Order: sequence, then structure tokens, then C-alpha cells
Amino acid sequence: QVQLVESGGGLVQPGGSLRLSCTASRSIFGINTMGWFRQAPGKERELVAAITSRGTTNYADSVKGRFTASRDNAKNAVYLQMNSLTPEDTAVYYCNGHGVVTAVGTYLEVWGQGTLVTVSS
Repeated sequence: QVQLVESGGGLVQPGGSLRLSCTASRSIFGINTMGWFRQAPGKERELVAAITSRGTTNYADSVKGRFTASRDNAKNAVYLQMNSLTPEDTAVYYCNGHGVVTAVGTYLEVWGQGTLVTVSS
């Protein structure tokens, strides 16, 4: 089964930090680009951060300087360290894999099920 599974969401106060993790199922051999998207209530899903297998990163302007994406290629895992959180960061965060290589072929995109981040006092 080709899966990405997120963890680490929860409730945090404004100014606090959270670290999201995303791990791939064993059926996945490699992933070209891994990223994080988020979708707030009533809004469209948006890119938060992306990181290639070589470590090149790309961030949304709204999170630059506050969020840091990293990955472990050996584990096909990606992480998102989120600092200085604000209520505007409240959303469901989705892990994304682009160019996912498995034994039966390559998937263009694979999505996780999402993890809720709530920033509130």
C-alpha cells in the first residue's frame, strides 16, 4: 500500500512551536519532492513548504523565517518545524509526495490524510 502518514499536529498557543512528521510506507522506494500543504476552513489548499531529494527548499512567503522543512531520504520522511505560530496558521496540514517510486511503478503524487494544527489561546 502506498501511503504517507502525518503526525505531530495538535493545539498550541500563539507564539508556540510544533513539529510535524510524515513517513512513507515501506512500499515506497523513493520520493523526488516532498512537501507540506495546508487547508484552512473555507480556503483552498496551499503550499507551505517543499523540499527536493537534494535538499533544495521552497517556502510560502507567509511562513518564511518561521517554518523549516527537512527530510530523511533513507526513511522517505519529511518534517516541518513550525515556530512562532499564529492563529492564521490554523489548518489541516497535508504531506505530499511528488514523483513517488514504488515496486509497481511511479506515482505522480501521493497525499497523506492530514493532521490538524490549531493555534489558539
